[in-house]
Amino acid sequence: MRCVIARYPFDLTKDGVVATMKGVKPETVTGESVTIGRRRYPVKQVGEVVTRQDRRDFSAGEVVRAMARLGFTCHAAPGATPAPSPDATPVQTASALLGGADVHDGQDRSPAAPAHSDGVGTALGRADGSAPGSLADA
Repeated sequence: MRCVIARYPFDLTKDGVVATMKGVKPETVTGESVTIGRRRYPVKQVGEVVTRQDRRDFSAGEVVRAMARLGFTCHAAPGATPAPSPDATPVQTASALLGGADVHDGQDRSPAAPAHSDGVGTALGRADGSAPGSLADA
């Protein structure tokens, strides 16, 4: 099967990958991995051995896609858990991140808006020019 890894095309087969990895001792798995035969290899190690390229030249995702297409079982990084589905809409989440309503209880926790001035020294909002809550209310 033709696979592109690090912008280079490779004609890989499942049997060819198994034969290439035979006798290679697996490194410690710290990220994504792939099971080849009875062993679990880090995907970067597999990519390096199979392509004979430096592992900095390709991403783990490229190797995972290629190995999955060949029929190998690929595994996520140890301890990696999928992100929980949000219970809030994207708008609610964005609002909470910007200091608006709290996502969990729907209450607006934003500070009160400051009184605006019309530039002449009187607050906007009332016909007489006084601000709500000012001494004119007394």
